[in-house]
Amino acid sequence: MKKVFLSFLMLNALWAGAQNIQNNPGSNHGNKFEQLGGILPTPNEYRTASGAPGPKYWQQKADYDIKAELDEEKLTLKGSETITYFNNSPDVLNYLWLQVDENEHSSTKNANYQNSQSMPRNMTPQMVERFEEAKSDNGYGVNLTKVTDAMNKPLKYTVNKTMMRVELPTPLKPGQKFVLNIDWNYKIGNRMTQGGRGGYEYFPEDGNYLFTITQWYPRLCVYSDFQGWQNHQFTGRGEFALTFGNFKVQMTVPADHVIGATGECQNYQQVLTPAQFARWQKAQTAKEPMEIVTLDEAKKAEGQKSKAKKTWVFKADNVRDFAWGSSRKFVWDGFPAMVEGKKIMCMSYYGKEAYSLYRKFSSKAVAHTIKTYSKFTIPYPYPVAQSVEAANGMEYPMICFNYGRTEKDGSYSEATKYGMLGVVIHEVGHNFFPMIINSDERQWSWMDEGLNSFVEYLTEELWDNKFPTRGGPAWTITDYMKLPKDQLEPIMSNSENIVGFGPNAYTKPATGLNILRETIMGREQFDYAFKEYARRWAFKHPEPADLFRTMEDASGEDLDWFWRGWFYGTDACDLAIDTVKYFTADLTKEPQQVGESKQMRSLPKPGGSTFDDISKIRNREDKNIKFASDVDIALQDFYYRYNRGLEAYDTTKYEVAVPGSNTEPLDAEAKAKLGGKHFYEITFSNKGGLVMPIIVEFTFKDGTTEVDRIPAQVWRLNEGKVTKTFMKDKEVVSIKLDPMKETADINTNNNSWGDIKAPSKFAAFKMKQGAVRGQSTGINPMQKAEEKKKGF
Repeated sequence: MKKVFLSFLMLNALWAGAQNIQNNPGSNHGNKFEQLGGILPTPNEYRTASGAPGPKYWQQKADYDIKAELDEEKLTLKGSETITYFNNSPDVLNYLWLQVDENEHSSTKNANYQNSQSMPRNMTPQMVERFEEAKSDNGYGVNLTKVTDAMNKPLKYTVNKTMMRVELPTPLKPGQKFVLNIDWNYKIGNRMTQGGRGGYEYFPEDGNYLFTITQWYPRLCVYSDFQGWQNHQFTGRGEFALTFGNFKVQMTVPADHVIGATGECQNYQQVLTPAQFARWQKAQTAKEPMEIVTLDEAKKAEGQKSKAKKTWVFKADNVRDFAWGSSRKFVWDGFPAMVEGKKIMCMSYYGKEAYSLYRKFSSKAVAHTIKTYSKFTIPYPYPVAQSVEAANGMEYPMICFNYGRTEKDGSYSEATKYGMLGVVIHEVGHNFFPMIINSDERQWSWMDEGLNSFVEYLTEELWDNKFPTRGGPAWTITDYMKLPKDQLEPIMSNSENIVGFGPNAYTKPATGLNILRETIMGREQFDYAFKEYARRWAFKHPEPADLFRTMEDASGEDLDWFWRGWFYGTDACDLAIDTVKYFTADLTKEPQQVGESKQMRSLPKPGGSTFDDISKIRNREDKNIKFASDVDIALQDFYYRYNRGLEAYDTTKYEVAVPGSNTEPLDAEAKAKLGGKHFYEITFSNKGGLVMPIIVEFTFKDGTTEVDRIPAQVWRLNEGKVTKTFMKDKEVVSIKLDPMKETADINTNNNSWGDIKAPSKFAAFKMKQGAVRGQSTGINPMQKAEEKKKGF
């Protein structure tokens, strides 16, 4: 019996090989499985072939001592800074390059990267004003009033748009340092109308401002082994490449303002009231987020508007940047989280407009984020992590600015809640990518946004197994990947040259990493290699090749085919079942078709906004995983109950068609030789061009299912067509490719054999569009449920 069976398989294998040659007579493969070779930079003593820093790796350092004063009445900021620059490179430097990002707001000093512009159908006075403003000086941008050396001798400098070159009086040799002083000022812009990451938001109902002071001081560009000076212009999209250093920053603001900033405050006792300072001390050991500046205190300050001044002093060590927020509107809460035995103060700042959301969720989301990211990368190294509600989303070391405001009655929609949680997790997560694992955002946005979006996805999944994540599961990227090729760019494209920036820099890289983790490498191998990348490149400047090489070096997996297809190419995954042939011992008979039947079925229970993807299933099965919203009752709000069926839903049953099946009895000789085995020869084609594992789900006559996984290397000898034979102990009635949507297949209509119908797409909710980003608008289920309770 064994000999007969083996002979059958050998003949089948020879026939399949002949078919591969016949199907592609010119060449049996392309280059999809060739090594990246010369595409990656040559390893050297600074960066090794393993993806690790080399024995002679170096990087520069810049320390800052800054004094700044905010004039709320004039809406200006002035400052003076002393920079100490350390040349740790083997090179002699004749000049230094600094970034002056505020020039991007200027109509005359910005980078002037223009886009195509058609004539609008309707012209408004505001449009005319913008055309006129573009032709004149709008008054924004940095004004430099002093640039000197340590002896206060003037230094020659040149400002080229958003970059500033300072010429050194003598060459700066390896191992030497140079001190320079810069005084400057600029007019603060309205961030809500002018755009950009920093500026002010004005609240006309109470006459107050909320300031986000970011990219605000002249700061050193990166000088590196792989590029020299990274002095590409700042256009507003590609973010930052910055040098690590130590900061001491003094900020003088109206006396009733509250400041949240990078680092730790050195003089809370001088700037807080005695009651607030006592609450700050008590918060150090609080079990729940505690208000340090209360809602009542913030409301009172809104109405009084002090004319006096106070100076807040902050210090931050080994950071690449410094940012701060200032407003009398801020409520401030905080509590400690422990990461590997180290206390990190998790804090939030927000106005009354966001109180019901941020008071409940923000600081806990901060704590959850740094704990989860620490698990997947390295332990969070800084003493604080902060979230500031400012109607936007942007990140800096130890502080980030987020959105999410409620209705005036304090209720909020589900979209607003999850939008707020998603942006807090994402922006806090940026502490790791790129604030610690310090990639070059201006060149490769995906190295921080994509990697961060991936770990954001893991973090959201561990917050709530019903979190409506839209970045991570493979199926979420298919609408982008099915676009025409002239609307796509490879992930490995410069930040300024991408049309679909969101999916290209955020979602596609995040999805690719999740495919590696769940489908190609497996969780254990992926997690080990990804953590090794974070460990190797913490507080250093990694490049894409360092990531690619480390993931292979630490896992033992050859992934060049994946980097080549997913990161360097624009092909999509579209695998198809072309033919299915069914074999039993009596090969003269065809499988008999049985018609479909009808059944009455109920609608799915609440939770339709969440696709039960493979990550959610495995997380539920892992008994070591505890979901934050299950453990903490305080997080179990209306939507927590709604998505678990604790609120009413439609119980009506509807008639649906159930696929038929094939039946075929085996004759006596076949039963004797093959023991009731069933053979299925399936031909698959690669219509999209991107090679991926072949994941096949067999549904048997008895209703059970079985999944076979074939690694992507099956395509290595013929990238267009593959034939595989499967042996099953039971009769198959239907076959489906990628049942859990793991491979980002853009066309599921060709993934089934049998009577399985492709499911239609649906959206459980969509983000509401309002004047303020993250603002909850209109009615929502939470609001109506409360009204019913009150008898309205």
